[in-house]
Amino acid sequence: MLRALSLGLVLVGGSAAAVLAHHGWGSYDASKPITVVGPIQTLKYENPHALITVKAPDKVWTVTLAPVSRMQSRGAPAELVAVGKTVSAYGYPSTVETDEMRAERITVDGKTVELR
Repeated sequence: MLRALSLGLVLVGGSAAAVLAHHGWGSYDASKPITVVGPIQTLKYENPHALITVKAPDKVWTVTLAPVSRMQSRGAPAELVAVGKTVSAYGYPSTVETDEMRAERITVDGKTVELR
């Protein structure tokens, strides 16, 4: 019984962490679109959303992309958004973090990919 209860608590705790890590789109300001351009410094090509960091002239931005399955189905495999490539990301700034944005579309190597 104690083992089942412990497992249940671990599962609930893990679910809560996943929910907290996946924030809603309400924390981005769609009334102030921006474009961030620069080399990709890091890539996390995993769910719930792929993430890149981009060294723009003003600061280093964390750019939230689409889920991996959508990235792949729209022609944006991990190789397209590889570290070192220059990206132009159009989207909306976070209302919480001053160095974060949600990308609606990206352009890399002359290829534009709609993410939403």
